[in-house]
Amino acid sequence: MRASVRRERVIPAPADDVWGLVGAADRLHEWFPGIDACRIEGDVRTITTGTGLELAENLLTSDPLQRRFQYRIEGGFFREHLGTIDVIALDPASCLVVYSSDCDPATMAIVLGGATQGALDELARIFADGGPAPGAADGPAAADDDRTPADPTAADGPIAPDPEAEEAV
Repeated sequence: MRASVRRERVIPAPADDVWGLVGAADRLHEWFPGIDACRIEGDVRTITTGTGLELAENLLTSDPLQRRFQYRIEGGFFREHLGTIDVIALDPASCLVVYSSDCDPATMAIVLGGATQGALDELARIFADGGPAPGAADGPAAADDDRTPADPTAADGPIAPDPEAEEAV
């Protein structure tokens, strides 16, 4: 049997600002607790959870006019899944984010309901603190890596390995 769950949260930020984070498929790990990384290959996003589990998601809709994002988890614990995130402007300074999941088996809706509420709470925290940090799209490891710009005088230059850093084995 299939079940649906819907969570929502008012976010203290303009809808377009929130959509800039929510609608970027490669930035899910920045606002969804328990997801450590994600990568995009064509229309498939592969997420990696904190336990190392990888799940493939088919990206179905990314509509900046409606500010709607939809994806489908394939396999794993799911016979069927559809996730939908809508960012709805309430006024110039706030929006409502609605995260819905339709699942089979129905018990997975309970699991996703808790996880999606946590994600919405994290979005609210991020925007209450002034929004995503500059450079956050580079991922959490960007500030900790041992890379240096190939040309130190080029602010936006390519990143190359530091020749003095030890190579990881």
